[in-house]
Amino acid sequence: MSLYFNADTMRIERSSVHEPKRNRNVFLDVKPIADDANVNVPPRQAARRNATVFNNRVGFPPLTPKEAFVDAVPADQTCMVFESSKPIYLVLRAIGVLPYTRLPSGGTAFVLASPSMTYCVLFFLLLTVYIAFILLNRIEIVRTLEGRFEESVIAYLFIVNILPILIIPLMWYESRKVVSVVNGWVDFETVYRETTGRALELRLRTKAQVIAILLPILCSLSVAITHVTMVDFKLLQVIPYCVLDTITYMMGGYWYMACETLSITAKILAEDFQRALRHVGPAAKVSEYRSLWLRLSKLARDTGFSTCYTFTFICLYLFFIITLSIYGLMSQISDGFGVKDIGLAVTAFCSVGLLFYICDEAHYASFNVRTNFQKKLLMVELSWMNTDAQTEINMFLRATEMNPSSINLGGFFDVNRTLFKSLLATMVTYLVVLLQFQISIPDEPSAMLMHSNSSHS
Repeated sequence: MSLYFNADTMRIERSSVHEPKRNRNVFLDVKPIADDANVNVPPRQAARRNATVFNNRVGFPPLTPKEAFVDAVPADQTCMVFESSKPIYLVLRAIGVLPYTRLPSGGTAFVLASPSMTYCVLFFLLLTVYIAFILLNRIEIVRTLEGRFEESVIAYLFIVNILPILIIPLMWYESRKVVSVVNGWVDFETVYRETTGRALELRLRTKAQVIAILLPILCSLSVAITHVTMVDFKLLQVIPYCVLDTITYMMGGYWYMACETLSITAKILAEDFQRALRHVGPAAKVSEYRSLWLRLSKLARDTGFSTCYTFTFICLYLFFIITLSIYGLMSQISDGFGVKDIGLAVTAFCSVGLLFYICDEAHYASFNVRTNFQKKLLMVELSWMNTDAQTEINMFLRATEMNPSSINLGGFFDVNRTLFKSLLATMVTYLVVLLQFQISIPDEPSAMLMHSNSSHS
């Protein structure tokens, strides 16, 4: 028999040496309850529970008594991920893409009968009617075109640029999954705060504000340059293209913030885990970090699954735009570059940049969540740990091997740098085929000359 101090009862109790080991199961499908939120708890019990949390921190600087006896966590610290990306969410809701609703409890929901959904539907209907008239005008222009296809690329390109309007209904269909991911981050932050004793600090609010302000301006500027150099500038026709371009690139901004959140959180979690292992503590601490990592890995998978149809469409759309723009540029090499080629170059450059960032950020996030964390685990010194702690470390390492952390778009494909390379390789193949067709078709003057020579003979 041995004596130990029980922090729950604040008493010294007896413990058997041969007490059986408890199973430390990890449940990922439950909603955690913050210990710091003392709801309907008497002040004395709340103080005692806070004292327990205060005394059981392992591997972190001790909290002051004032911090230990705080009754509740500030609202802005319970959903740091949402608050960090809030400017982008607001812009997406303003352009009718993401009709989310904030609940009084601090959560996020997708409600069909809500003011935000009503606004998004009205915005979409107005934009659809506006674009329908422009589409009819563009189709009429294509019908009246004469000459080779490469000379008509610009007209076809403006029709293809209308396709991003489909992003809005696709995101409506996936808004429930997006909201579920946002609420999953709230649960993760709750578990993180209970494990480490402090809130998750991302410091991404400034980046989100810059993206939310600069991207619409840059999109409008690129659309204006394209219309000035490629067609006659008409303000009434430029406005809807600015909105559609903003929708496409703001979705890229949303993807960037989601992947950046995963990357920074994985780095913070790895550093906290290393800091906790510097002190001799119970094996349960390793189990808690394993639970945190499993939640983070699930969030990485859910990030891709929540917008699988939308970003599959965006990747295919960007592939089509890049192929068409580069073909239009290369087909004009023999005639020399002109003013119209500036718009094609801007379109191709922006589309390639967006596609690269989508693939690169997802690749970087997957690397930090899994590979980088595995390196931290492999560098852990096990010689000074007890048997339970070593077992937990090995289970942690096995969990990182068995749980994939790659960002997959609903089973269609993994989003990483390999995807970008594959799309570029396919694009080069299409460009070679199109250019071969262009070379094989004779020009009109030479064709007329050959026809006249054959008639004289």
